[in-house]
Amino acid sequence: MKNPKLNLSFILLMALFTFACQEKTAEPKPSERPNIVYIFTDDLGYGDIGTFGATDIKTPNIDRIAAEGIKFTNFLSASPVCSPSRAGLLTGRMPQRMGINSVFFPESFTGMAPEEITFAEVLKEKGYRTAHVGKWHLGHMQKFLPLNQGFDSYFGIPYSNDMESVVYMRGNDVEEFNPDQTYTTQRYTEESLKFIDQAAGDQPFLLYLAHNQPHVPIYASPEFQGKSERGLYGDVIEEIDWSVGQILAKLEEKGILENTLIIFSSDNGPWLVMEDHGGSAGPLREGKQYTFEGGVRVPTVAMWKGKIDAGQVYEGMATQMDWFPTISAIVGAPLPQDREIDGEDLSAVLFENGTRAGDTHLYYMLSDLRAYQEGDWKIKLPFPGYAGSPGMQAVAAHDTLLFNLKTDPGETTNLAKENIEKVAQMIRAMDLAVKQLGPLPESLVIRTPQDRSHFEYLDKKRQTEGGVK
Repeated sequence: MKNPKLNLSFILLMALFTFACQEKTAEPKPSERPNIVYIFTDDLGYGDIGTFGATDIKTPNIDRIAAEGIKFTNFLSASPVCSPSRAGLLTGRMPQRMGINSVFFPESFTGMAPEEITFAEVLKEKGYRTAHVGKWHLGHMQKFLPLNQGFDSYFGIPYSNDMESVVYMRGNDVEEFNPDQTYTTQRYTEESLKFIDQAAGDQPFLLYLAHNQPHVPIYASPEFQGKSERGLYGDVIEEIDWSVGQILAKLEEKGILENTLIIFSSDNGPWLVMEDHGGSAGPLREGKQYTFEGGVRVPTVAMWKGKIDAGQVYEGMATQMDWFPTISAIVGAPLPQDREIDGEDLSAVLFENGTRAGDTHLYYMLSDLRAYQEGDWKIKLPFPGYAGSPGMQAVAAHDTLLFNLKTDPGETTNLAKENIEKVAQMIRAMDLAVKQLGPLPESLVIRTPQDRSHFEYLDKKRQTEGGVK
C-alpha cells in the first residue's frame, strides 16, 4: 500500500521545484524594459554646456536632463581622441584591449572587430529594436559597420566630417555623396524622430545618436546662425541642444518619456588648437589629444523620470565604459564571461544615491600610458613636450606631476616634490594596474604612407639634368 504522506510530500516538492524554476527563468516583458536614448557629441568641451558653467551658450534642454536627473562632474572618456573613446563606450572595454589606439580614416582597412560585443547587441538579444544615427568612426568596411554590431539600422557619416569622401550612408550603402553639412544636425534629428515614431510601441528601443558636431569643420543651419553669444561654435551647440529638445518632446508626445533612460555626453574634450571653433574646457587643463582633465573629463548628464532622483550631482569618478555594464544590469543581461569588461555598473549611483565600486583609471593617449588616477589623486608621467602643429596644441615639457583633483581639478599645482611617498605609492599602484591588464594586442594598422618614390625619382632626375645644363 502506498504511503499517502509520502505522495503528498512528493507532490509538494515537485510543485515548489516547478515554481522555483519559473521564478528563475521569468524575465520582465519587453514593454517593461526602458527605452534607451544615448546622445553623443564630438569634441564638446566641459565648459560648453550651461549646467557645467557656460554663460555664453544657452542649453536649456541639456540642462533640463541634469535638473530632472543626474549630473556627473568627474566623468571620464575612455580616450582623448575619437575612435578609441567610441570603442570603449560601446563595449565597456579599454580600447587598448582591442588594439584601437588611434582614429580610423576613409583609407583604413581595419576597424573594431565584429567579435566585440556592443551594448546594442546586448539589447537586441533582449528584444530591443536598435538604431544608430550619426558618426560611427569604428571602421567603414562593411564587416565593421553598425549593422554587424547589433544595430538594425544606420544612417550617418561613418567617420569624422573633416576627412576625405564625406558621405551619408544608409545601412551598408552610400546614400548621398557630398552632403551639405549645414543641415547635418537637422538631418540627424529628423532621422532620430522618424525612428522613435516607428519604434515606439510594445517593443523597447535603443537610439544611439552620435552627432558629428562640434568637430571641425563646424556648421549650423540658417535658423541658428548668429544666435549664440559665442560665435559659430556657440550656434552649433545651441542647435544640438535644440535637437535634444526635439527628442524629449517626441518622447513626451509618445507618452514614453517616463520609461526612457536618456544619456548625453561627449567623446572627448575640446579641440583647443581650433581656437574659436574648438570649444572650451572651462576650468580644466588642456583639451583633446592630451590626458590632462580637459582632454578626457566630459560633460555628462542622464535622466529617467521616476527612477533617477531629480537634481542629483555625482562627484565621484565614472567612465564612458561604465554604460555597458550599467545597461546590461538594467535589462537583466549577464556580462560576457569570455572577455574583460573594464566598466563598472552605475546602478547604485543612478538609483540608490550610492557610489561607483571602483575609483581608479588608466589614462592612455594612443598606446602610451600617460597618467593614472586613484581616488582624489592623479599622477602624470614625464612628457617631453610638443611644439604644436595645425592639428595639435603645443604643450610644454613636464616632469612627473601629482595632483589632488578634489581640491585642484584644473591641475594647476604639482604636489610631487612635497609628497614623495605618495608619488611612489601611485607609481606602484599604476604599475600593478597595468600588469593586471595582461598582454595587450598590437595597435591596429590605421593607414600606410603613399609610395612616392616615382616622384622622388623624377625630382632627382630633373635636378641632375638641370645641373648638367
